[in-house]
Amino acid sequence: MPAHITLSALGYSTPDGTRLFSDLDLAFSRQRTGLVGRNGVGKSTLFKLITGALAPQSGSLAIDGTIGLLRQSLKARPGETIADLFGATGQLEILARAAAGTASADDLSDADWTIEARLEDALARFALPATAETPLETLSGGQRTRAMLAALVFADPDFLLLDEPTNNLDRDGRDAVIGLLASWRGGAVVVSHDRELLETMDAIVELTSLGATTYGGNYSLYRDRKSIALAAAEHDLANAEKRTAQVEKKAQQTRERQQKSDAAGKRKRTKGDLPKILLNGRKNAAENSAGENARLASRLRQQAESDAQSAREKIEVLQHVTISLPPTHLPAGRKVLTLDAVSAGYDPSAPILTDFSLAIIGPERVALTGPNGSGKTTLLRLITGDLEPLSGEVDHHVPHALLDQQVSILDPQRTVRENFLTLNPASDENACRSALARFKFRADAALKMTASLSGGETLRAGLACVLGTDAPPQLLILDEPTNHLDLDSIQAVEAGLRGYDGALLVVSHDRQFLDAIAITREISLA
Repeated sequence: MPAHITLSALGYSTPDGTRLFSDLDLAFSRQRTGLVGRNGVGKSTLFKLITGALAPQSGSLAIDGTIGLLRQSLKARPGETIADLFGATGQLEILARAAAGTASADDLSDADWTIEARLEDALARFALPATAETPLETLSGGQRTRAMLAALVFADPDFLLLDEPTNNLDRDGRDAVIGLLASWRGGAVVVSHDRELLETMDAIVELTSLGATTYGGNYSLYRDRKSIALAAAEHDLANAEKRTAQVEKKAQQTRERQQKSDAAGKRKRTKGDLPKILLNGRKNAAENSAGENARLASRLRQQAESDAQSAREKIEVLQHVTISLPPTHLPAGRKVLTLDAVSAGYDPSAPILTDFSLAIIGPERVALTGPNGSGKTTLLRLITGDLEPLSGEVDHHVPHALLDQQVSILDPQRTVRENFLTLNPASDENACRSALARFKFRADAALKMTASLSGGETLRAGLACVLGTDAPPQLLILDEPTNHLDLDSIQAVEAGLRGYDGALLVVSHDRQFLDAIAITREISLA
């Protein structure tokens, strides 16, 4: 029987009672499936249920085949090595004893004589300059991701579960992931916001508050189907609202006719020109008719309102969040940033950047690209003043602001409103609320603790605090802004940045993001 993962009527709630899944039915087979949805909808939780890290509270889960999981991050234990990650330590120790002539008969019978070559092949596949003895704590975030991917290939499971596999990876690393999935003959379920990677999928499953929907084909087909579904939901909402208005109008007309009929009957009773028994019969018939009409109108109204609410819920799920950025009024010929023959690093004898120069004029949109370790982070620290140059000059000619991957300008223990007022002490309450509202933090949403926000909400809050003032900075520096965002949030940020009239300096490996925000110049530090 082919390997498969089947979820039947699955139910799960978080410890605080938030319902994530209710009667969820899903099936994954030996194909590449992208799993998408807004942050907080339960994508990583679903992986934990599949791997057994969490137990479903209702329903069932059936797995036929072995599973290999790639987590979003790897926290290395002291002394943990590549061999430990691969689960190969014991076998490598046997081979070491065999080479030294101290292996027992049991060692020799249990030895896997191919393990060294297979381990080296797996590391080479992801261009990881490491050996079995390399300590994991010496690897960068991107190198750890490569090591985890290599360990999965080494294990050769029936199913790959990849949770944001291209986060922290440079161009070569992303290509390695895409290449792995292109040649993978088992099943793969991939949680990702990387549209380039999702274009290689055989199917897309979207998790929403309404459940799960499976779309055959890649990301482009999924996006087209969603656009059609949004148009249909908007059409359904317009029809339901029209029916509601028609029911109300007809009910009002019926009430008015009934009132006229009641008044006429009352006048006849007052005159006394008809028998009392006939008048009472007419009165009872009118009351019965009025009651039946009211009940019919109520049923029609409830049905129309239910249809309208259902359409609104679909639209809320399907519609993208939008944000608008205020103007900076940066003149086209204004000097923004100048770096002149700069050398920088952490060891004067081995600088990471040497004799580097850069000039940004007017509302340019500049991308900094290059492999991990090429100096992008060092350059950003140099530009923002966190690192002094070893030689050369760095000059800022306009106000600037940096939003890093963690949006660390925000205090997680403060509300969005408190962060805004702390970072913009000259703003009063009205200015604060108005600015936050432009970034979709209206009413109680502005009172949310920053620590409780999703990745997309956090970046939106950071943008609001930095750009929501009357005089926003004319240079905005972004460090891998899409790394922790869901697809809807990425598209919202893209739309906002397309309308930004200041200068942009962006570090990103996300080619589609750079294209979407209309980068005008790219500087490679390769």
